Amino acid sequence: MSRSAGKLWILAAIVIALFCRAGVWQLDRAEQKQAMLAESQKALAERKPLPLSAAGDPARKTAYDWAAGEGRFAPAPAVLLDNQSHGDRAGIRVYRVFLSAAAPPLLVELGWLPLPGDRKLPVIETPPGPIRVAGLLAPPPSPGIAGSQATPQADGNLLAIGLDPAALADALKVPTLASRVLKLDPALKLGYARDLDILPNTLPPERHLGYAVQWFGLAIAVLVVALVLTLRKRRPR
Repeated sequence: MSRSAGKLWILAAIVIALFCRAGVWQLDRAEQKQAMLAESQKALAERKPLPLSAAGDPARKTAYDWAAGEGRFAPAPAVLLDNQSHGDRAGIRVYRVFLSAAAPPLLVELGWLPLPGDRKLPVIETPPGPIRVAGLLAPPPSPGIAGSQATPQADGNLLAIGLDPAALADALKVPTLASRVLKLDPALKLGYARDLDILPNTLPPERHLGYAVQWFGLAIAVLVVALVLTLRKRRPR
């Protein structure tokens, strides 16, 4: 093999390895999300309520459980999760701290509200209490690479692009926050538009599978191109 052909195959091997690695990552994400959907659907089908204290169980911090309990919403700032779509509209998801005698403070998702073109934040009322809540305990929305910094607004509420309960505790003036959030039952006459979708604003498993196929297809294409170029160079003039 000539020196130029050797360089070609080294470059091709590097690119193929990168494409295959991206494809494997997409397959892994598809499998993870499929498992998440299966677990949440099981919890929703059974709806056997655990106490709200389960929200702080470190052994279940990535699990999905149905939970219910009584308490009241704290007079703390609301947490407004930005960049949340509902249908074709952009808006925010509203979270408030819920206090229960038998559980650590936890964030409860009250639902989604639209944002106007000038992005003026709506007025968020504190639901009266005491009240009984029920819903799906779930891991908080991932902050991703952008982090989960919460920015105080003029009305005292916090605008965030991700939820990190440990980081939000100080800003909300509570000693600690449960590691999971409660996605409030849509049947309750409380809060705003909401559902129990655990993958809002993120890719479903099918999309990850589709991207995996694309990455593996690109790897095959690079292999074919390298073979064609090698054979052309070997062909006698």
